[in-house]
Amino acid sequence: MASVLNPYLTFNDNCEEAFNFYKSVFGGEFAVVMRFDSTPDHYAPPEAEKNKLQHIALPIGNGSMLMGSDTPAQYGKVVQGTNFSISVGADSEADADRLYQGLSAGGRASMPMAKMFWGSYFGMLTDKFGIQWMISYDAGRNG
Repeated sequence: MASVLNPYLTFNDNCEEAFNFYKSVFGGEFAVVMRFDSTPDHYAPPEAEKNKLQHIALPIGNGSMLMGSDTPAQYGKVVQGTNFSISVGADSEADADRLYQGLSAGGRASMPMAKMFWGSYFGMLTDKFGIQWMISYDAGRNG
């Protein structure tokens, strides 16, 4: 069963500016700020993108997080209106697999479920209705 549901926003190189704006509106402090320069070498972006945001999270009340990232140039420009995903935190790896398989039926799997360098079991997909999903399980936070 999914235990966490958060919006995930993607940007064309202005994620930091946007999240500083959201912080000025919602208040609080960022829970996570991770730049592309902190990724392992085999994931590393070009030098010009290393200071861009790979992941940022801002608590916005009652356990909800507004999350986001800049989009690396290799993935093309983000189109406004489709620059978001729904992030689901699963209760276990098995639950994450179940959610991923169910949501990807008739859709498109873009990143299969796998252990990631930041410690989560994570995958991404677009469902048959064109909605983008991020599924994750993190034993330290979810379990």
